[in-house]
Amino acid sequence: MNYQIVINNIDTVNEVEGYWSDEDLIALLEKFNYPDGATADKSSLPELLEMAISDYEPNEAAQIVLEYKLGEQLSDGQIEQISNNMLIDKVCEEYPEIHMQGTLFHVNQLLFKAYNGKFPNAKASIVHFSMTPTEGEVQKLTSENVLKLLNKGLSDRNLIKRLFENQISQNIPFPEAESIIWELTTEDNINYNLVTSENWINKDDIQESEFESVLEEVEDEA
Repeated sequence: MNYQIVINNIDTVNEVEGYWSDEDLIALLEKFNYPDGATADKSSLPELLEMAISDYEPNEAAQIVLEYKLGEQLSDGQIEQISNNMLIDKVCEEYPEIHMQGTLFHVNQLLFKAYNGKFPNAKASIVHFSMTPTEGEVQKLTSENVLKLLNKGLSDRNLIKRLFENQISQNIPFPEAESIIWELTTEDNINYNLVTSENWINKDDIQESEFESVLEEVEDEA
């Protein structure tokens, strides 16, 4: 199916609003030995958590937050290693398990704010775009659909194109797309917002802001 693609804007942000829920903040406050989070004013929870975190050594705090978010997926040894590496590298951009990179970004930025820059400052991109079919009916697009359609407008320097050239350009499965795109939202199945790492898509990656693209049906590898 043919689509008309328009990339309206890319916002570069230090954090994604709404990722940490009030329940998350209360649970983390308890883990940082602040038991009164449940009775605190909701608007004060982020500030209270930053204060509670800053009472700990940076790598120790990182272990606590990582255990909370990824304790079921990582071993204690992995968490300890990542907590130390986070102080010197943007682990959220380099970690080989792509499906964890989004969570690692949010953990990193929580710690970056609490410690006023002791952790590297990673950034995310929020891409605002539209994808309008020039024929046929409007349908809700998946992360895989979106990246394949965006391919034509991305520079050859783009990291996704360099690492996943075949998957993004051919009608074969691209399962990594679900991990590369952290959030994909739309209200009308035409205008979309996606959230991803600046490492995956940034403003310099866009070589065309308006173009046509074809979405082919993915062939079953079996």
